[in-house]
Amino acid sequence: MSDSIELAKAYDPAAVEARWYATWEERGYFRADARAPGDPFCIVLPPPNVTGSLHMGHALTATLEDILIRHRRMSGRAALWLPGTDHAGIATQMVVERELKREGTTRHDLGRAEFTARVWRWKEQKGDRIALQHRRLGASLDWSRERFTMDAPSSRAVREAFVRLHEDGQIFRARRLINWCTVDRTALSNAEVEYEQHQGKLWYLRYRVEGEGDRTVVVATTRPETMLGDTAVAVHPDDPRHADLVGRTVALPLAERLIPIVADPALVSLEFGTGAVKVTPGHDFADFEVGKRHGLPVVSIFDGEGRTTDAVPPRYRGLTVQEARKRVLADLDARGLRVKEEPYEHPLPRCYRCGSVIEPMVSEQWFVKTDTMGRDAVEAVRSGVVRIVPAEWTQSYFQWQEEYRDWCISRQLWWGHRIPVFYCDAPGGCGNVAVSRDDLSTCPRCGKPVRQDEDVLDTWFSSALWPLTTLGWPDATPDLAKWYPTSVLETGHDILTFWVSRMLLFCTYFAPAGRDAPLAARVPFRTVYLHAMVRDEKGEKMSKSKGNVIDPLDVVDGATLEALVAAVREQAAPDAQESAIAYRKERFPEGLPRCGADALRFTLAQLAAQGRDIKLQIDRLLGNRAFCNKIWQAVRFARLNLAGFDAAAHRYDAAVASLPDRWILAGVDRTAARVHAALEALEFAEAANELYAFVWHELCDWYIEMAKPVLGAGADPAARAQAQGALVLALDASLRMLHPFAPFVTEELWQALPRATPLESIMRAEFPRPPEHLPAARYAAGALVDPGADMEWFIEMTKAVRTVRGEFNVAPSKRPELTLSGAAAGVERLRALPQNLLTFMTGTAAVHYAGEPPKGTISQDFGLGADRVHASVHLAGTIDVDAELARIDKDVKKTEKELEGVTKKLANEQFVSRAPAEILEKERGKQQELQATLEARAQARARIAALKP
Repeated sequence: MSDSIELAKAYDPAAVEARWYATWEERGYFRADARAPGDPFCIVLPPPNVTGSLHMGHALTATLEDILIRHRRMSGRAALWLPGTDHAGIATQMVVERELKREGTTRHDLGRAEFTARVWRWKEQKGDRIALQHRRLGASLDWSRERFTMDAPSSRAVREAFVRLHEDGQIFRARRLINWCTVDRTALSNAEVEYEQHQGKLWYLRYRVEGEGDRTVVVATTRPETMLGDTAVAVHPDDPRHADLVGRTVALPLAERLIPIVADPALVSLEFGTGAVKVTPGHDFADFEVGKRHGLPVVSIFDGEGRTTDAVPPRYRGLTVQEARKRVLADLDARGLRVKEEPYEHPLPRCYRCGSVIEPMVSEQWFVKTDTMGRDAVEAVRSGVVRIVPAEWTQSYFQWQEEYRDWCISRQLWWGHRIPVFYCDAPGGCGNVAVSRDDLSTCPRCGKPVRQDEDVLDTWFSSALWPLTTLGWPDATPDLAKWYPTSVLETGHDILTFWVSRMLLFCTYFAPAGRDAPLAARVPFRTVYLHAMVRDEKGEKMSKSKGNVIDPLDVVDGATLEALVAAVREQAAPDAQESAIAYRKERFPEGLPRCGADALRFTLAQLAAQGRDIKLQIDRLLGNRAFCNKIWQAVRFARLNLAGFDAAAHRYDAAVASLPDRWILAGVDRTAARVHAALEALEFAEAANELYAFVWHELCDWYIEMAKPVLGAGADPAARAQAQGALVLALDASLRMLHPFAPFVTEELWQALPRATPLESIMRAEFPRPPEHLPAARYAAGALVDPGADMEWFIEMTKAVRTVRGEFNVAPSKRPELTLSGAAAGVERLRALPQNLLTFMTGTAAVHYAGEPPKGTISQDFGLGADRVHASVHLAGTIDVDAELARIDKDVKKTEKELEGVTKKLANEQFVSRAPAEILEKERGKQQELQATLEARAQARARIAALKP
């Protein structure tokens, strides 16, 4: 114990956190060494977008991953946690373009080279925010290995992957129907499209059959505007309504051209609609496949901005989708060709980034074949080589991977990895297309100038290589040899298809072990842990527009209401700001309290139960701030009572150690085993709650209270030494178990405890695993026999007496006598316990054992199972009976008045019909609570009245 360390009266995280993180980093505690002994354990941080700052989802990731890393380090593993950020192609480009717009210019005014340089400057100015926030949260990342998905090593790896895939025939360029975002002006992969159920309409349109007089075919569609791009009408070959029309043509309304009627049982259902379907290969994925089967032309009627093109009649050119729909429907009505419309719910595709409606569009793009890679990625999970936790996400993964859709990897952006393809298409060129690992200025075949492909790669292309590139691939590095495959991938379930599936595709394909190696040697990670979503206290999704987003650092450092309002004005869209500000003013009228990083981390861990979303409550954060202070006070108490204690010389002696000493050390063993097992199984909530229960209740509430008389002046020296040793051992082990969850407060307190072996930091200490927390040389084998049953009886008895004292307002200075009677087994077990301990903890003068409780007592039953014991507290002459009866009567009147008000409110039909469900539930619960209180008061009054002479 360092006598120079002064512990303040209460824990102040601001005074501790920044200092300790700087010390850990300066001493290199986070750095991993590929030459170090120990089984490898590696986590790669899901790289946050360089555009933003950390939100609660990021804080959860950082917390859970840091818990794993710190636990594995303390358990002797060679643990590496790799940090980095993602260049976030679309998001970053849009941020910088918005800046340019405010300056009155565009990226096209600057040109590609200058615009890209501008984005790099923006990244250098803003990119450190995330690293600083991770440091504030205590994330023990190996910053010496920090990476960026567009740094030089990553760029080299991305080019290598592209070239190899092209050489292997896995990358190709084709004109296909793709998902197009008209706002971001780029292609998107299928994984980047989100579907929402949309309440739209189904329009029935009439197409006239050519050469059949007035005969028509009626088609049903959710997109009447795309009829301008129809190239066929499809019917089912077995449908008697239309079988004779196959091979005929219809006049396409408004477009003045003829299109064929084709038979396609794969597209048309006999049971749905009219049995006839319009076919628009240029703007529908199912229709595009029909077009390929029947050799139909592809007509694109919308451009990259989502406006109609010259492919439509002049009257409809230059219109947005909605404008075109309105005009088409009006013109169809004028010709009597709209039959009817009806409500129809259908999935609407939206861009995952900006939320705009996706427009399927034919475009020439680059694709990766995923069939071969996809089979390996599926088999890795199906065979158990890779485990997904929680298991219920496994089926979602299979559904995505087994479709084996080619991945559109090109994006029409300027910020990102430029596609390494060079075209010799200048005048006099040879037409060669070169795919190169190096930048080319001239054609390797004819020497003429070349043009590099304008597109960049999908951001997820580089992210898919993350476990490889962060460890040095494509070079054969010591890091790859030591830590690949990595151990655990911890991330949100929302990017299972975006990122997790892509890594299993690419890393399994490019693994250093080679494609002929077993899957276990090629997969990028052994376990995928998908955490739940962090929601607000009502269970609603956090949204800047709602105002319920909580910045992690606002909880760590505290934030005034003014700062919370200012953040809304900066982040929320203008039309959502007022409602978001109103929410914050109502919810946080006094701002957010400073809770510290440890309290935030511990709360997130407590709530991280597998498969359940997290409802973040400020009260829970405040409770864990109090928990940190509880530990702080326990160590302060120990320091005040360790005079003369020599940790190096201390030996545990079971013959001298008290019942509480033996009980708490056995509790340490039990808790260490459970916490270690829970962390190995990724059961974060179970581990955190086990620790909370042990430290707060067993160690602080019970053991420290029981130890006070033994540690006090005049106590037996031998017993005092044993109690000092037990207290130090229990606190030391508790701090080491808590360290992965709450690193700052545990480091500060651990430095204040005496230790047999000097260590610079708790980070260098071992995680307790029975019986390692007590080295064999320091205690006799078998000495820690768990006296759990004895202590259970003792604790139940103490609670019973304290219940009586509290219920009848017995002053702490009063020491009534106690009689224990009832089940013989329980009574005898209590008789065998140290009587001075019983009287001290119950605040009684003496304990008697009798068959029946004497008169003038108040009894409280307790016990384990069927064995019940009566704790009878002698209150006659100890309390003022008349005063207590008057106090109870006063409480009853107050409670009755409250109950009357609640009952009247619930009897009001208007209130019941209009009040939100949660308010009604709260009021009904209050009513039940008040009724139970009145019943308890009546019982207490009868019991206390019986004490009158």
